[in-house]
Amino acid sequence: MAPSARVLVADDEEDIRLLVTVAVRRAGCAVVAAVADGTAALAATRAERPDLVVLDVSMPGATGLEVCAGLRADPATASTRVLLLSAGASPDDVARGLAAGADAYLPKPFTVAGLVEQVRRLTGAAA
Repeated sequence: MAPSARVLVADDEEDIRLLVTVAVRRAGCAVVAAVADGTAALAATRAERPDLVVLDVSMPGATGLEVCAGLRADPATASTRVLLLSAGASPDDVARGLAAGADAYLPKPFTVAGLVEQVRRLTGAAA
C-alpha cells in the first residue's frame, strides 16, 4: 500500500483544527502537524514538507494568504498544494485566495464530506 499523503492543518480555532484533522484522516491522509497561527504554519511546512497544507485565511501571526504567498515564493515549498478555508465566500474572496497561489478555496461553513473530497482531490488519495 502506498504511503498516505501528509497534511498540515493551520487554523486559529481549536474546534475547526480538530474538525479538519478528522476530515483529513477520513480522506486517508496523515496529519503531520496542526498549528494555530500563520507563522507556525510557515515554519511547520518548511520543516515537515507536507503534500498539502490546509490554511485558514484569518489567523494571527500571518494570514493564510500571506502564508500561501510565502510558500509559493520559496523554491523548497513552491509546489506544496494549498487548500484555503475562509468565512469569506464572495467571488472577490475566492479570487484573492487563488491569486495568492492556493490550489483550492473552500468557504466556511463547510461539510466534512466536502472537505474530505477536496483533500482527496488535492492529494490523489483513493476514495
